[in-house]
Amino acid sequence: MTAPNKVDALLALRRDGKLLLGRERIRLLEAVMAHGSISRAAQEAGLSYKTVWEAVTAINNLLPAPALITRAGGAEGGGAEITPAGRRLIAAFHQLEEHLARISSLISTEGLEETAADHLWALGVRFSTRNVFRAEVVKVVRARVDVTVVLRIAGDTPITALVTNAAADELELAPGRKVLVLVKAPFVQLLADTAAGRATGNCFAATVLERRDGDGKSQVALDIGEGKTMTAVVPEAVAAGLDVAPGRKLTAAFEASQVILASS
Repeated sequence: MTAPNKVDALLALRRDGKLLLGRERIRLLEAVMAHGSISRAAQEAGLSYKTVWEAVTAINNLLPAPALITRAGGAEGGGAEITPAGRRLIAAFHQLEEHLARISSLISTEGLEETAADHLWALGVRFSTRNVFRAEVVKVVRARVDVTVVLRIAGDTPITALVTNAAADELELAPGRKVLVLVKAPFVQLLADTAAGRATGNCFAATVLERRDGDGKSQVALDIGEGKTMTAVVPEAVAAGLDVAPGRKLTAAFEASQVILASS
């Protein structure tokens, strides 16, 4: 139950207009984790096995590694297990919602005067070690299904996001609106500087600050200008092929559909 005077922040992650992750799906993962069974989790939630299976499949498709794996025994009879990646996803989602709730509570009590805004948004940035930016909506272009949102994260640096009309309405997107922009590090592709002209979607001229290798992957910290940094996680072979090292000039690119918007 929500405590008195506490603002409840709801987070929903979408791709191509389809819900990938929200509080209800996290609860389904937690139910599978508790019971070791998709069918029992479905019974607890009052949903069909098919509905729960489709939900966890969508989550698996979101992650570089699956959140849930099934064990032998058939679709209905076999067990299911939440992977370490799934457990990290659950913990990260709760942490993200908690920080959004703290921001929302501060906004509801203090408002968004300019003197308080920097503090509130700085608080929001700390909820992730990956790519989270404070942004201002510059333009909203509506089509029948999708909405193209152009945002500015610093100076003239733009980011384009693609959301549904329903999401645009829910977030009250309009020019001047302040939002958070989230981009998962594995979504960020690295391209040789000479390939920048062939990239589609969001492209940033970047300078490598740091590279860390492990488990066949490379985590690369990038300077994208105007005091902003971005993190990419790519296969180690890709990083080696691009000769990624501090000072290397590259292009960081990701699709508009891979941008997540959050608003209080």
